[in-house]
Amino acid sequence: MTDLVIGADGLPRCGWGAGTPDYVTYHDEEWGRPLRGDDALFERITLEAFQSGLSWLTILRKRPAFRLAFDGFRIETVAGYGEPDVERLLADAGIVRNRAKIEAAVHNARAALALPDGLDALLWSFAPPPRAARPRSGAEVPALTGESTALAKDLKRRGFRFVGPTTAYALMQATGMVDDHLAGCHVTAVPAA
Repeated sequence: MTDLVIGADGLPRCGWGAGTPDYVTYHDEEWGRPLRGDDALFERITLEAFQSGLSWLTILRKRPAFRLAFDGFRIETVAGYGEPDVERLLADAGIVRNRAKIEAAVHNARAALALPDGLDALLWSFAPPPRAARPRSGAEVPALTGESTALAKDLKRRGFRFVGPTTAYALMQATGMVDDHLAGCHVTAVPAA
């Protein structure tokens, strides 16, 4: 991540968030804003897993196709997928066609369905307390934290796949569990609900 940049609209943004129109929209309207709801969080954890080894921009641009292919990321629906669904997804050129990641998504839906209090309650239970100040530079933004490591460990213990500590931290950033917008970024912090 680079430091702040001034966008074409004159607004200061985190450096990564000004690269393309897709990133500007994602940065300004979504990233770092608290996200709640089991299905919404299942979508994010699934997309973070699919992003592993790829650019987030690739996933962002394929997100409409992912939503269609995975029935809106409804946990109950995806948990019911069988081998014909896996084969259908492997044939879908609109998404990332990786068998291990597709099977992990189905497996993770089943694991999420088995959570006694739901995915939302579990994920948010690992959210750290808000920081006193935003990071001043990209160098101050960690790739993982004690909380993301603990979250990844707990998810794996519950049977989730493709959820290492770095992926867990990216999920925390994306869903507003942490606010890693840089100091001076025009995006206003939104308190977690």
